[in-house]
Amino acid sequence: MGREAMVANILRGLRLALLCLACGIGAALAGGIEPRHATLVADERGQALNAEFAIELGHRLEDAVGRGVPLHFRFEFELTRKRWYWADEHVAGRVLNYRLSYHALTRQYRLSLGSLHQNHDSLAEALQMLGRIARLHVVDRTDLIPGETYRAALRLSLDHAQLPKPLQVDALADSEWRVEAKTLRWEFVPPAEK
Repeated sequence: MGREAMVANILRGLRLALLCLACGIGAALAGGIEPRHATLVADERGQALNAEFAIELGHRLEDAVGRGVPLHFRFEFELTRKRWYWADEHVAGRVLNYRLSYHALTRQYRLSLGSLHQNHDSLAEALQMLGRIARLHVVDRTDLIPGETYRAALRLSLDHAQLPKPLQVDALADSEWRVEAKTLRWEFVPPAEK
């Protein structure tokens, strides 16, 4: 093996190592939404949900929202009951759509849920509020059988379909525009009423 072939092999190895490093850095910069915990608690009508999410948007999306691009998030909750003879029975579900935007005039981030708005001084504050669900009624008492086992699942995700069209293409091609959203699943047994 000549010296030129050896240098070419070393250069190929270095290029491959740099490519792997660049892919690893890109993955590290991409965002993620991870559920920390969730519980169903009794309320006056049935069961309410308390949940908390850790939200990391990544540099590219933080920059985009800071420049006025609104981000839309979708919260989904589903409660099912396992059946041995058929597909699982859908007992209850809830979907909430949030909008996070920045207003340069007031220098505040606005978190909207339908016609309700709340302003925050920082993006971290707005994301913390977005990641907290408290006493959200999700299922009526009459829909539950005490002692029966139910399966609950929840997820908070960035709705890429609501991004402006040019950014939707970027979200498909560039991992820095994606936010990995994990689903939390657990079993729930409603207590017998007193």
